[in-house]
Amino acid sequence: MKVTIEGDANRYYVQTLCMIFFPGAKFSENEEITEETPEVVVHTSREGGAVTATVTISIGSLSSSYTHTASREEGRRIDEGKIAVGIALFKAGEKLFGYTPSWGILTGVRPTKLAKELYAAGISNEEIRHILCEEYIVNPKKAAIAADIAENEARIINALPPRSCSVYISIPFCPSRCAYCSFVSYSTKRLLSMIPDYLIRLCEDIDRMFRVIRELDMKVVTIYIGGGTPTILEADQLSMLLECINRNLDRSYLMEFTLEGGRPDTITAEKLKAAADGGITRVSINPQTLDDHILEAIGRRHTADDFFRAYAIARESGIKYINTDLIAGLPGEKFAGFAHSVDTVLAMRPDNVTFHTFCVKKAADILKSGTEVYSRTGGDTGKSVDYSQLRARLAGYIPYYLYRQKNTVGNFENVGYALPGAEGLYNIFIMEEIHSIFSAGAGGVTKLIPADAPAYGPKKIERRFMPKYPYEYLAMDRATQIEPFFDELLRVMHET
Repeated sequence: MKVTIEGDANRYYVQTLCMIFFPGAKFSENEEITEETPEVVVHTSREGGAVTATVTISIGSLSSSYTHTASREEGRRIDEGKIAVGIALFKAGEKLFGYTPSWGILTGVRPTKLAKELYAAGISNEEIRHILCEEYIVNPKKAAIAADIAENEARIINALPPRSCSVYISIPFCPSRCAYCSFVSYSTKRLLSMIPDYLIRLCEDIDRMFRVIRELDMKVVTIYIGGGTPTILEADQLSMLLECINRNLDRSYLMEFTLEGGRPDTITAEKLKAAADGGITRVSINPQTLDDHILEAIGRRHTADDFFRAYAIARESGIKYINTDLIAGLPGEKFAGFAHSVDTVLAMRPDNVTFHTFCVKKAADILKSGTEVYSRTGGDTGKSVDYSQLRARLAGYIPYYLYRQKNTVGNFENVGYALPGAEGLYNIFIMEEIHSIFSAGAGGVTKLIPADAPAYGPKKIERRFMPKYPYEYLAMDRATQIEPFFDELLRVMHET
């Protein structure tokens, strides 16, 4: 689509607003422009402490315009320029499409960020809801969940010890590729054959990473073994990995040790016994849906019965907490099917349920299939999302973290619900960027945050990346690439 800016509006911000009404939009300067290409024109002017924005949205012969003026005192947490542009574009889109996006002008991965800053400033839950609804045009139901999450997260974050950090261990292999995922190469036979060599290199890097953490006198509070699908490892391989972690780990401050199971078809009693013996306190088993036809269509190799079997194994393993995931808006799934999955899973009383909204990665196979995946309003998805959140509340679960992704159906959110006291802590720390997260393995991203940085508000974050693919990771030279990588982590943290 074409975006024209006349004035000083931030182009990236305008593009994120456009994607609310045009999911899947591309903004390439080289894109061919036709009569049917959507166009957004933004004009801004400033007078004193006020900014006036006029936004016009056109598609072929259809057009809609709106003008909004925002003064400095209106922009509590974002500047008046963004408020003016955001509301003008939102209202123009609302008028053109007859559709009111539920998150208003709050864009980006963390639409709850503003609520958390307001809560940290001492503003009440009720007043936060009012501000979100009145100033940012957020739907009252979304404002309520944002305010509640801000309160629940603050309780957890404020209990952290000083100089805390988390650890992420990457196992980037899968037994098969989901149709909506972009990890195209991670499930090939050639890559799966690399797992033994990968584990040897990974354990070497875990040893080195923990030496960095000890030298920095930091306290590991959560560990997350993610992927891919970590339970693709055999039981003896999993034991090897956990033994490596445990010989480096000071458990004095450890609050959570998570293994992402993901695929129920990879779960065995032997693997989860190895996990429990290795100190795992939380395991994820993710059905996504309990409709076997939908599972097959999206490339999952398991059935609903596989999930029930894996869940029973997990309960019998002695691992304290079980996480589950469901996805609203999967292609072909209607409200009744999703509601059945929600009711069935909640009746099983997992400790944590995350309700995701369907999102397609840019290199996903489903984009090549001709299936319609981008949706402005989401069809049944909004109803499904609302139902999942209501049913979770009625079942005694509380919302504790929330995030969004680009090109999510209906621009809806992903929300984690937990039984009180069973919140997935790593989920909060990674999404809210509370403290440093050290990562080992292919595709790992280490986030370095100064130990004295405030929990809320702006902070300096340094990111360091490992190669994305296992074969690139295995090709790294220890002397010239691996050791300098960890030396750089030490240097950056000492400087901050």
